[in-house]
Amino acid sequence: MSGPGPGKKKLGKAEVYLHMKGKSGASVTHIDVELPALNNIIKPGESTYVGGKKGGIFIGLKKEMIKRAEKRR
Repeated sequence: MSGPGPGKKKLGKAEVYLHMKGKSGASVTHIDVELPALNNIIKPGESTYVGGKKGGIFIGLKKEMIKRAEKRR
């Protein structure tokens, strides 16, 4: 975990849940990251990729997502 630093902008405090298969409509067990500000970057229905890193995860962005994210500077 690297924490705050130059070139990093905090988006807010996300709610993170382990969503278990068969509960609340989940067809597979997955992790939900709920933060409305993320929809300004990753639109509902779009797909991207996630990787693990020490202390957490990172979400990789596709070109169009990067453009939207960089507009928010």
